[in-house]
Amino acid sequence: MDFAQIKAELKERIAATRNPLRKLYYWVLGWAYSKYGVWALIFTAFSESSFFPVAPDSLIVPMSLSRPKRAFYYAGLAAVFSVLGGMLGYAIGLWLMKSIGIKLLTLYGAMDKFNEIARLYNKYDAVAVAAAGFTPIPYKVFTIAAGACKINFLVFVIASALSRGARFFLEAALMYFFGEPAKIFIEKYFNWVILAAFVAGIVGFVVVKYAIK
Repeated sequence: MDFAQIKAELKERIAATRNPLRKLYYWVLGWAYSKYGVWALIFTAFSESSFFPVAPDSLIVPMSLSRPKRAFYYAGLAAVFSVLGGMLGYAIGLWLMKSIGIKLLTLYGAMDKFNEIARLYNKYDAVAVAAAGFTPIPYKVFTIAAGACKINFLVFVIASALSRGARFFLEAALMYFFGEPAKIFIEKYFNWVILAAFVAGIVGFVVVKYAIK
């Protein structure tokens, strides 16, 4: 894999697009092909759960493809720091909703979804958190809403760990066992991949929830 060529192509894409979020995505993706890729993954996984717009999947896939033996290590890092970032999002919703939470939700155009998310939390509790790890709605919206709705913190953490872990480890497994064809498959059928991880996460959450009762 020619990292220099990939970086050059990403620079061209950054220069060609006028969409600031797309520019940011390409910039983050570029870190996957540098010696600071692990640190970029840690930052992205943590911050995406509370305020950053780019998901860690954008780094897990290319980093796992270039270094298959470290794929599960990358997935584990992403899962741990995504959950830690989710805790920050929860804290924002719990203690800083008016000063920061509302501004973040407004930034991502999610204020109109907040009442619906709150209803889901009231009805389905942390199962909604587990599902949140797989929906098109930014995960940070759910973590902030979880704090604002004051759902059980321990259940929130367990649901987050299982859902995010299932998602990232499934991506890593596909890259480890199938390589480049898996990357193409994920790009083409991302929603189906996420659905499979969703089912795995929900099953795991239900098992753990009943086990700790």
